[in-house]
Amino acid sequence: MKITTWNVNSLTARLTHVLDWLAANPVDVLCLQELKMTDDKFPLEALKAAGYEAAAFGQKTYNGVAILSRTPLRDVVKNIVGFEDEHSRVIAATVDGPAGPIRVLNGYFVNGQEPGSEKFAYKMRWLNGLQAYVRAEMAAHSQLVLLGDFNITPEDQDSYDPEGLRDTIHHTKEEREHFRQLVALGLTDSFRMFEQLPKSYSWWDYRMLGYQKNRGLRIDHILVSDALKPQVKGCTIDRVPRKWEKPSDHAPVTVQIG
Repeated sequence: MKITTWNVNSLTARLTHVLDWLAANPVDVLCLQELKMTDDKFPLEALKAAGYEAAAFGQKTYNGVAILSRTPLRDVVKNIVGFEDEHSRVIAATVDGPAGPIRVLNGYFVNGQEPGSEKFAYKMRWLNGLQAYVRAEMAAHSQLVLLGDFNITPEDQDSYDPEGLRDTIHHTKEEREHFRQLVALGLTDSFRMFEQLPKSYSWWDYRMLGYQKNRGLRIDHILVSDALKPQVKGCTIDRVPRKWEKPSDHAPVTVQIG
């Protein structure tokens, strides 16, 4: 079973990219972030024709998340339970896995803008709310995957310039501590379970030849619960779509289970 996360930076602009990628990479579950569309604009029929059920939680202009699955989606929940938020950032659903049901939590984490800003304070509150939600979900679902655009580099090796960017957004001690707290709930960063090439990133700035110079960050993650960890066979970043015409600034990240 393959589960993928991909921030598409507007599904309206990149639906063809998604469909082309799925045709070449028929993963079982695809979690999307930054749809930038309302639910009534979500391309259900096009995805159904490609063989996928879908559940979406959209928002005009900004944010928006969706889960696509080749098998039925059950118990869909939108947003963080217990945390009041006007933004569409989290969607959860249960899918069938090789060894029973898997709870999938797909999140578009708050960017945070810069340390000390109100948006950074919102990010901290949001992460606190998420942690409580994930803890409750893990109590109810032993097989769980938390994935999405985290907007956090967990370690220095996840940034092209860890010293120059130290304590800037995505690199702060506070953000990295929140990442560690999520892991401490009983989750594992599936990408780091395997030997990876150095300077492996999932996001590159459109500006200053970011991709061409590999000035990137690894901010898109797939965390798996302890019950799933023994079933994880690999985790990869597919850089190919980042080379396409008018690409998303993020690349798909895929975990193979079972």
